[in-house]
Amino acid sequence: MLKIIIPTIMLLPTALLSPHKHLWTNTTSHSLLIAALSLQWLLPSHYPHKNLSQWTATDQISSPLLVLSCWLLPLMMLASQNHLQHEPPTRKRIFITTLILVQPFIMLAFSATELMLFYVSFEATLIPTLILITRWGNQPERLSAGIYLLFYTLMSSLPLLVAILFLHTQTGSLHLTMLKLTHPTLTNSWSTLLLGFALLTAFMVKAPLYGLHLWLPKAHVEAPIAGSMLLAALLLKLGGYGIMRATLLTGPLSTSLHYPFLTLALWGAFMTSSICLRQTDLKSLIAYSSVSHMGLVIAASMIQTHWSFSGAMILMISHGLTSSMLFCLANTNYERTHSRTLLLTRGLQPLLPLMATWWLLANLTNMALPPTTNLMAELTIMTALFNWSPFTIFLTGVATLLTASYTLFMLLTTQRGPLPTHITSVQNSNTREHLLMTLHIIPALLLITKPELISGILL
Repeated sequence: MLKIIIPTIMLLPTALLSPHKHLWTNTTSHSLLIAALSLQWLLPSHYPHKNLSQWTATDQISSPLLVLSCWLLPLMMLASQNHLQHEPPTRKRIFITTLILVQPFIMLAFSATELMLFYVSFEATLIPTLILITRWGNQPERLSAGIYLLFYTLMSSLPLLVAILFLHTQTGSLHLTMLKLTHPTLTNSWSTLLLGFALLTAFMVKAPLYGLHLWLPKAHVEAPIAGSMLLAALLLKLGGYGIMRATLLTGPLSTSLHYPFLTLALWGAFMTSSICLRQTDLKSLIAYSSVSHMGLVIAASMIQTHWSFSGAMILMISHGLTSSMLFCLANTNYERTHSRTLLLTRGLQPLLPLMATWWLLANLTNMALPPTTNLMAELTIMTALFNWSPFTIFLTGVATLLTASYTLFMLLTTQRGPLPTHITSVQNSNTREHLLMTLHIIPALLLITKPELISGILL
């Protein structure tokens, strides 16, 4: 673990001391090297906890997410270059430093074996994200978006802290391996029910569960491109990862706890897909589609079977790459047209034909077309849900149909149709943008050849 965390921390002096001319080159190439080094975590292991130290360990649930977080740091830097080109050098350095600061916290959160360390790093990711949104956001509403994000997350995290302290008084240890061995004696008493509810609340808001999702579209719309990628690809996964960890810890959930969450998650997948069909703002549409996909992850995690956990893991990784790519594409449109309104940015295919290819690929992946890992994940989750209760097929089926509808709607409105009269000239797409899209789509397509790397099946 240290051989990844130490180079990541050494990125800070690299960002602060590199000569201005080589600032982007140095930080991006260094973080790409770290990403390449992190691929070793994907090697399958027959131990429940690999690389076990006193505080951190990797297993089949955390290692794919750790690799995803290392992989996305250089991509966030690549995506932000144009956004920051008119800023003074000092501000560029501060921006890159803020991006790098999130990384160790995310890695600690995904690999912590001690619940209090997990809680601290889970909360610490909030601060750099807040700085990114409130300082480098595009519109004046970014402050209210930051306040939404802060208060939703903080209010929901308090029950989690209380639950962790309660667990400590019960078992005398917060180490995951110890908790697995002692398995807190869970009865159907009110205290146990409240403990399970408190453990899940913070993760449900972060994931986000429908009904607790109002901070997400707001934060996405106002955030700069790096902030959107960070939120969609990594911070939402912290919620999903936390749910999987908490449900594994608490044993079988009582029906009065998982029925409401499951119902809300599936209803949310259906509702947010419907909301997407009438969005006018491109970033808002992609943000709501994230809520819809994470609804399926929550529903699968609530069933607590091997099959559903596997589907949830694959969907989290594939959604991380796909939504991040869609936000990058939305950003390339925004940088050229200075508008996110779908009606004002339509018909760009004749002007940017190669970008239209990336749009098509990203949208087909979002629709879960074969041969993508998204399809494998959705099929696995739907099978697990159908086995659990045949009635779930109605909601999941309609949600899948609506996902295809709004994805095609997004593709057609951005790429086809008459070009708006106010667009007279558009800057050509450049190599940096194509490289960024390639680095998103290649892992997404390669993973289907060996899906067990990310399926998170606990041996």
